[in-house]
Amino acid sequence: MRTPAIAAALALATGSLTGPAAQAQPHQSTDQARVWVTTPDRAELLHERAPVTFQRGASDRTTITVDPRTSYQTVDGFGASITDSSANVLYQLSPADRDETMRSLFDPKQGIGVSFLRQPVGSSDFTAEAEHYTYDDVPAGQTDFALKHFSIAHDQQQILPLLRRAKQLNPALKVMATPWSPPAWMKDGDSLVGGRLKDDPAVYDAYARYLVKFVQAYAKAGVPIDFISVQNEPQNRKPSAYPGTDMPVRAEAAVISALGPKLRAASPRTKILGYDHNWTTHPGDIASTPPGEDPETGYPYKLLRSEAAKWIAGTAYHCYSGDPSKQTDLHNAFPSKGIWFTECSGSHGPNDTPPQIFRGTLTWHARNLMIGTTRNWAKSVVNWNIALDSTGGPHLGGCDTCTGLVTLHPDGTVSTDAEYYTIGHLSKFVRPGAVRIGSTSYGTTGWNGQLMSVAFRNRDGSTALVVHNENDDPRQFAVALGDKHFDYELPGGAVATFTWDLNASTPQPVSLDGATATASVNSAEAGLAIDADGSTVWQSKQAQAAGQWLQVDLGSARHFREVALDSGGHLGDYAATWQVATSNDGVHWSTPVTGSSTGQLTTVELPPTKARYMRVTSTATSDHWWSLADLRLYR
Repeated sequence: MRTPAIAAALALATGSLTGPAAQAQPHQSTDQARVWVTTPDRAELLHERAPVTFQRGASDRTTITVDPRTSYQTVDGFGASITDSSANVLYQLSPADRDETMRSLFDPKQGIGVSFLRQPVGSSDFTAEAEHYTYDDVPAGQTDFALKHFSIAHDQQQILPLLRRAKQLNPALKVMATPWSPPAWMKDGDSLVGGRLKDDPAVYDAYARYLVKFVQAYAKAGVPIDFISVQNEPQNRKPSAYPGTDMPVRAEAAVISALGPKLRAASPRTKILGYDHNWTTHPGDIASTPPGEDPETGYPYKLLRSEAAKWIAGTAYHCYSGDPSKQTDLHNAFPSKGIWFTECSGSHGPNDTPPQIFRGTLTWHARNLMIGTTRNWAKSVVNWNIALDSTGGPHLGGCDTCTGLVTLHPDGTVSTDAEYYTIGHLSKFVRPGAVRIGSTSYGTTGWNGQLMSVAFRNRDGSTALVVHNENDDPRQFAVALGDKHFDYELPGGAVATFTWDLNASTPQPVSLDGATATASVNSAEAGLAIDADGSTVWQSKQAQAAGQWLQVDLGSARHFREVALDSGGHLGDYAATWQVATSNDGVHWSTPVTGSSTGQLTTVELPPTKARYMRVTSTATSDHWWSLADLRLYR
């Protein structure tokens, strides 16, 4: 049976995703941007609209400014997990329908090009088996330190054939491996569900060898492992009838210290990721901390300060507590270590309707995962199950309201879920090896009704810009690149990916790190204008009056020749007339440059300047407040 939703997704893909974002083509500069849109009402699902043309000049609309000269992390990929449950679901399809579904997921040309998979090492809550398992299970009371019973035979039936096919469809695919539990004989309760790894160097060594044998066995089976963590959610001390391990920092550090040298010798390509848990420690995990023990709410920091840190490439995060800004906090503390986002499942209430589920998942994942994690240094965005049945299963314990990228229905049809599109808007257009570049963004992960964005430059020089309209109403905006822009409008809640190959001259940004700001009104919040975050806004908090000013102290004299005054999404909150002056001592000021504004973004051109201080003064009166979401300097 041909699955209509997947067939439709493939038809959209093969019909519209055939340009530079989908396949290698000679690099050519063009003044047009292509655009694909998904709306919360499913009226458009990765639908390619007519292209838009860059034009010279500025726009009066809220303007997303793309800055190719500012770069951040390199991308490893976007995707989900082929769990045992996902494999079971996919194998309920006929070979033809299964391959069609796989193509819709992994093929960069005919599908969405999923480029990252996080695979359970043994059983998780999402298994179709009657009992949980690892690759070295022995009867209770027995041990197997020699690992004589180690076998991945279970995965040879369905999981590995699917992984090999995924890698055929997308050779750039990266694979991460994560255990939900060590074999029970290594644990203090002799159970896969809960408990701790025995605090014994011989056990740490055995577990490290177990993980190395897994990596070697998978490589031999045609699925090399690119990343590995040693424990899923190590602070989840009371998993609900599914495998889990309470692994304090000292135990994880001991395992990694044993694993590091063994893995480097056996599989140099495989990087170790630490933590693999939530942005913040879940309140339930704090409450379940054994009496007298530290709940280790700073787990990833403590791990990266341990002796094991030399073996750790970076930290993996999940979405079930906290917010993505915690990734940036960790990056700032350990800038040489990477950040990967490795799990978040779509979910829903028991009485939610399909339209509610689609809308809620699309918009929350757009804010927090697609844009929230990537704007906070994530090198990957990974959902949980890639496929489930219509009951959210099969599963053995754990989540009973989870959703996948695709769903198998009782009649044999397969439908695409919101996660298919949130991942697809990234994986289809942002290829492994791409680098995130600068773009202004005004929305928040918690929702403020504004526009959010994130931008990437692929290795071939093409650009992909993802935009989400948080508001329920349509929003008009512009996208600017150098001295060119295009205007656009997105429906409420919609997600769009724009791609282009335009070669445009862009000015060099001047770093405002270490700069401070003061203002004649609401001076306490003046720093919000210069924090390189368009979602934080300095506002006068009173009607505009001539003579109001905001002043920036750069800390030392710097060269610049342009000032961008960006009022973001606060429509009308710009100074209609203004003057900009500079100084080296904060006392004696240059002859001001004067001008007027007609929209949300104004670029003030100065003569080549070297100064420590810059002051912008409003010379207008208005009932509107004066708002500056982002003040930028260029040279």
